[in-house]
Amino acid sequence: MLQSFPSPITVCVFGATGGIGAAFVEQLAADPAVEIVHAGARRPVAGGGKIHPFTFDLTNQASIEAAATQIRSADLILVATGMLHDGGIQPEKSWRAQSGEAYAQAFALNAIGPALIAKHFLPLLPRDRRAIFAALSARVSSISDNRLGGWHAYRASKAALNMIVRNLAIELARSHKEAIVATLHPGTVDTGLSQPFQRNVAPGKLFTPAFSADKLLGVLDRLTPADSGNLFAWDGQQIEY
Repeated sequence: MLQSFPSPITVCVFGATGGIGAAFVEQLAADPAVEIVHAGARRPVAGGGKIHPFTFDLTNQASIEAAATQIRSADLILVATGMLHDGGIQPEKSWRAQSGEAYAQAFALNAIGPALIAKHFLPLLPRDRRAIFAALSARVSSISDNRLGGWHAYRASKAALNMIVRNLAIELARSHKEAIVATLHPGTVDTGLSQPFQRNVAPGKLFTPAFSADKLLGVLDRLTPADSGNLFAWDGQQIEY
């Protein structure tokens, strides 16, 4: 349960049909501290009760702007979108496998889309109390932690997301003193995104979406404005960029 916000709060989840996004929606809808969960996806999700569906397309800024006009206010914004592989586009094992198409798609979905969500949704956050904008990143986005290479487009696009979030945190702090902007590493979660790469995951390190979402919400609940602009893992540890 979210305890750090003055309740009741309004939450907005982008990527509500994905594994982690759907788990966010389910857990937040069950939280007494949450009044409304705006659940966004390319196609409407099932609504009812606290869940208010909306549609958006990460590659269509007009759809994001329209969603912001519809929603009007939010205390917690979660961007649970992302792309690692898609049909013929797969994580590169070598620099020889790089392609402009892979970079363009990875940046469009992993960096530019979340940036445009921030453009239209950060103004919806309250100025006078706690507010959070958080987006899913990945440990492999860390330049200092990179020991294996490979996965060029995905690593680069998520590293770009980290930089975008750092910029947003600096700018937002000037007008929203209690706001927090952060990126989150959910661990290796048993979803379609990670499924082709689960063979070498250590025992006990493949998480269910519900477990990851619960841990990430706990991390967000403990963050302070001094943490804004940084990347945090599911266990609360800060990951250096």
